Amino acid sequence: MTVEAKLQALGLTLPTAAAPVASYVPTVEAGGMLHVSGQISFAADGSLIKGRLGDDMTVAQGQAAAERCALMILAQVQAALGGFGRIERVVKLGVFVQCTPDFTDQPEVANGASDLFVKVLGDAGKHARAAVGVPALPRGVAVEVDAVFKIR
Repeated sequence: MTVEAKLQALGLTLPTAAAPVASYVPTVEAGGMLHVSGQISFAADGSLIKGRLGDDMTVAQGQAAAERCALMILAQVQAALGGFGRIERVVKLGVFVQCTPDFTDQPEVANGASDLFVKVLGDAGKHARAAVGVPALPRGVAVEVDAVFKIR
C-alpha cells in the first residue's frame, strides 16, 4: 500500500508544503540524506496550533499537533522528491515542545509524530529521536518537528 493510500485509510490528507518564513530552505538533499527543516503545527484548516503544554494544552492535544507537523514533513518530502518512492527510512526526528518548566511529558507528545511515520512507512518509519521542552516556538505554536530521511 502506498503512503498516500495509508494516509487516506487513516482519514488524513497531506497539506500543501509550507513556504519558508525566514532565511532557509524547506529541504536539503546531501549524501544520500534528505534533511527537512523544522515544520510547525498547522491545523487541517491552515490555522496555527498554538499553546503551551502543561498550561493550556493537554498531552493528547500536543500529540495531535505533533502529528500535524509530521504530515507537513511528508508534504515537504513529496515536494522535494516528487513522491515517496526514494525513502529508505526515517533516520531521526527532533521534536520541540513549547511547555511550562515543570512539564516532563515531551516524549509522549513526540509520539504523535513518531507514530504517524510508523503507520505510513512501517519499519522504515522507525527512527532515533530527541524530544525537548522549550519556552517558546515560532509564531507561538505548540510543537515543531524536523527530520532526516535516508533516501535512494
